[in-house]
Amino acid sequence: MDPQTIVHTAADITIAILSLSLILTVIRVIKGPTLPDRVLSLDMLVSIAMGFIVAIAIRTGFTLYIDIAIALGLVGFLATVAFARFIRSSGMREETQAGFKVKPHPMAHDHSQEPHDVPVVDVNGEIKG
Repeated sequence: MDPQTIVHTAADITIAILSLSLILTVIRVIKGPTLPDRVLSLDMLVSIAMGFIVAIAIRTGFTLYIDIAIALGLVGFLATVAFARFIRSSGMREETQAGFKVKPHPMAHDHSQEPHDVPVVDVNGEIKG
């Protein structure tokens, strides 16, 4: 067996494994159960797409695809950070785990006269303290 055949076989196996992980990750995006789970699943989809692009680059020998995968990784990272900031500053705090306390972002449009903290919610959804 020559080295080129080994590399092509390894790329084919990699694409098969990435296909399985893509299916499982899409199930996690759909199923949830919380918004942070979905955001992490979308970040995983970006990583899987990068893996596909790199495997295809190795399979075809067209190395420009690797630059595309790097750019996708940078954009995916920025999207994950943007989603995290959105979750932190929006009203979707009730989906976070118990005891997780989030203060409003300083740039949020809160025009109330008195300072306040976001209440801590326990496992049953009841406000603590």
